[in-house]
Amino acid sequence: MSHLTGKCLCGAVTYKAAAPPQSARYCWCRTCRYLAAGNATVNVVFVSDGFQIDGATSDHVSVADSGNTMHRRFCTACGTHMFSEAEARPHLIIVRAGTLDDQSLVDPGSNIWLSEAPDWARPDDRLVAFDAQPPVPPTTA
Repeated sequence: MSHLTGKCLCGAVTYKAAAPPQSARYCWCRTCRYLAAGNATVNVVFVSDGFQIDGATSDHVSVADSGNTMHRRFCTACGTHMFSEAEARPHLIIVRAGTLDDQSLVDPGSNIWLSEAPDWARPDDRLVAFDAQPPVPPTTA
C-alpha cells in the first residue's frame, strides 16, 4: 500500500502515514460536534509510529468526556482542525478524514459517543455502535 497523505485547507500542514489506518469512525461527542459545526466528525485512527507531520500546528488541550486529556491540533495559518491525540493512547493519532487527499480510501465502520448525538442525528444503524468511548483498536504490524 502506498502512503496515505493529506493536508489542511491552505496546504501549510501536510502529513503522510506509513501504515494503513487502524479504523475509521464517526464521533458524536459534543466536542466533535463543535469541531464539525453540529454534525459528527469523521475520524481515521493511525498508529503514531511512522506518521509524519510537516508544518506548524497549534495545540488545544482539554479533558474529554472520557476523562482523557486530549491534544487537538489545528493549522496555525488557516485553522483547519486536523489531529487529536489522547495522552492515554500515545501510540495513536486521530486524523480528520476531510483532510485526506483521497477520502475514498477510508470507510467508517462505527459510530461512537451516540449517547451525545442530538435528537435530529441519523447515524447509520448498520454500523457498530458505542454509546461512549470504544475500546482501543489493536495495533497491527
